Amino acid sequence: MKQVVTYNTPDRPGFVRQQYEFAAHIRNPEKNPHPSTIEKRRMNIYCELFYNNVEDLIANTFPVLRKIMPDSHWHALIRDYFADHLSHTPLFPEIPREFLRYIESERKSCAYDPPFLFELAHYEWVELALSIFDESQTEMAVDTEGDLFDGIPAISPLAWLLSYSFPVHKISESFQPEVPGGLETNLIVYRDKHFNVQFIEVNKITARLVHLVGENSLKSGFALLRQIAAEMGHPQPDAVMHGGVQILNDLRKRGVVYRLS
Repeated sequence: MKQVVTYNTPDRPGFVRQQYEFAAHIRNPEKNPHPSTIEKRRMNIYCELFYNNVEDLIANTFPVLRKIMPDSHWHALIRDYFADHLSHTPLFPEIPREFLRYIESERKSCAYDPPFLFELAHYEWVELALSIFDESQTEMAVDTEGDLFDGIPAISPLAWLLSYSFPVHKISESFQPEVPGGLETNLIVYRDKHFNVQFIEVNKITARLVHLVGENSLKSGFALLRQIAAEMGHPQPDAVMHGGVQILNDLRKRGVVYRLS
């Protein structure tokens, strides 16, 4: 849905113009003067409350990103987001997703931004996204015990395959790569039966298998593994099939893969 942007035009009623002035000052107090009808001390309280609430939520959602950025850089980033981003939703739990949209599409390049800024932010946001994801929206008939080799495997809606150019799961204060790694970092993030979000790193072959399963609704596990063996040109396709079945069974134990009923 296209977002409608409105402006504080002179033809608007006085109370509406005052609301615009109030909101504009809160978003960017350095650029927009505080409303003349409101005591500056009181406006300062509003400014601090709004900014601190948003900053605290974002910092808690992106703890690694917050930790590796100096205070001045972090607050400049949040201030820019707070002042300029037009949110697509008023829901408070969606603020981290709005922040991610801002980094992905609106953030102007800054010298102090780490090269992995968006990928790390996305990696950290996924944990929140899966923790509040309503699986009932994508209900499907599954068999948690059936044979995945002869049956049709499917991916749980609570399991997502992620691929990054940076090893985002290893980034810390002591490890901040300047350039992407030589190989893609493939991760499966999933919510387990205890409602805990888990991450596992997988190799290229497992990532390919999970990708095929995610797109599949007709082929058996046997057919998918045979396809992977053919893609690899492996001299011993039976070894690929055997290893693939073990991978599928391990993923099923984790709640990542099911068999369609």
